Amino acid sequence: MQIFVDADACPVVRIVEKIAEKYHIRTTLLCDTNHVLNSDYSEVIVVGAGADAVDYKLISLCHKGDIVVSQDYGVAAMALGKGAYAIHQSGKWYTDANIDQMLMERHLNKKARRSSSFSDWRCRPSKYSRIFVCSRLYCPLCHAAAPSSCFKSELWK
Repeated sequence: MQIFVDADACPVVRIVEKIAEKYHIRTTLLCDTNHVLNSDYSEVIVVGAGADAVDYKLISLCHKGDIVVSQDYGVAAMALGKGAYAIHQSGKWYTDANIDQMLMERHLNKKARRSSSFSDWRCRPSKYSRIFVCSRLYCPLCHAAAPSSCFKSELWK
């Protein structure tokens, strides 16, 4: 098992690294040349700044059973197609049961953005959402690494 992070503007990179390091799970951060990333634990792969270059590189590297952290529904759909697990940076797991609806919503939102009546109300992730992603990622990782030592309570320390 390996974790791949679509690290362009991902606010939970350090959380993922902390959990991966605890369970000795290899982690790869992928970013384009417009972002500067460094890590003491993870491998960092810098990809050219072309459209979706990071996404395609990430998908070419992941395999069945790996975990992909991305906010991009398209990347999540491709990861699921390869048998990998996919999780949004907010902590929501992408599954075969929910990905079609998410892709449809993305399509409808894109159409709405093209119209003049749409406004984007996105904001930075809160501390709560970072704790949420940590708890959602932590449990599957600790179950995979050591099922008998799964304690979510460690997250709140």
